[in-house]
Amino acid sequence: MEEKKIWLSPPHMGGNELKYIQDAFDSNWISQYGLNIDEFEKKIEDYLGSNSFVTALSSGTAAIHLALKLLNVGENDFVICQSFTFVASANPILYEKAIPVFIDSEASTWNMCPNALEDAVKYCLQQGKKPKAIITVSLYGMPFMVDEILEISRRYEIPIIEDSAEALGSQYKNKLCGTFGDLSIISFNGNKIITTSGGGILISRTSFDKTRALYLATQAKENKDYYHHSEIGYNYRMSNISAGIGIGQLEVLEDRIQRRRNNHDFYQSVLKDFDEIKLFEEPNEDFFSNYWLNTVTIEGNNCIITKEKLKKIFSENNIETRYLWKPMHFQPLYKKYKFFGRDLSGTLFGSGLCLPSGSDLTDEDKDKIMDILMKIKI
Repeated sequence: MEEKKIWLSPPHMGGNELKYIQDAFDSNWISQYGLNIDEFEKKIEDYLGSNSFVTALSSGTAAIHLALKLLNVGENDFVICQSFTFVASANPILYEKAIPVFIDSEASTWNMCPNALEDAVKYCLQQGKKPKAIITVSLYGMPFMVDEILEISRRYEIPIIEDSAEALGSQYKNKLCGTFGDLSIISFNGNKIITTSGGGILISRTSFDKTRALYLATQAKENKDYYHHSEIGYNYRMSNISAGIGIGQLEVLEDRIQRRRNNHDFYQSVLKDFDEIKLFEEPNEDFFSNYWLNTVTIEGNNCIITKEKLKKIFSENNIETRYLWKPMHFQPLYKKYKFFGRDLSGTLFGSGLCLPSGSDLTDEDKDKIMDILMKIKI
């Protein structure tokens, strides 16, 4: 019998998703229209509060792209972006032929460094152009330094696009991620804390921006009896079936957050006596992470274990792990663009690993992971 594989972050169904999918089939609304979409958007708006207007889309990447469109980002405009992130945070900048400017991380949250951000803003101003947007990221579910980043955003009057793709349910000072940006996004890709199989949302602060986003997401069709188009639109709308999955997943969201946080407690307990393996944790009580992925760094000059060796040992035992995101300023696609900071993100990439963090992680799975870690310690 083949040994069970322990995945990094697999989808975890709640049980009621099929009901909403069946509703879509029964009504014959299986494409980009239907009651599931409306209900999914309304439920997330109610969850987020804070004047949140939600547009359900085909991906988080589409949401970032539309956010840039709503802010009128165009060719040769500067857009500031965190370097330590998945490439989807940055790629839409190039869709619009704008110029990304990358910012290093700071040590407490691994997210955008306020000092490096201000250096980058001043650089852009010296070039004669104020940045059109700042794309912040809440990496692995950890909120960014909200107060410090928003202060810079407001002082220089540069809007924030809040990339909370990985941070649904995370909080800063008891306020939910997805509510801090002028525009915000959340992903429901298959590996996220809840999923719509593939999909995302754009969170606007006004009904006007929501209407505009929906217009652009549905091929910019104008309200006429025939197909009439005055500007470029996109096929970015979420399907009614995907939204049905999302409604079912929202029913178990709080359970999924708690399970991921329980996973963190497990790793905290197992790793407390390791000098070399450091678990990434909330810096203080202002931060509440959903711990979408639990991550570690291998530290010390005389480490016997490395991230490569640790990954190999887990792989040999049919357990999936993954290296941390490779920073954008290291990527061939983005190496020519400006980077501000001391390259902490490069250091993290060089020493870090993501550990299995799925909400379906069983006690048996945890025992197996613990046994492997204990053998490494010996």
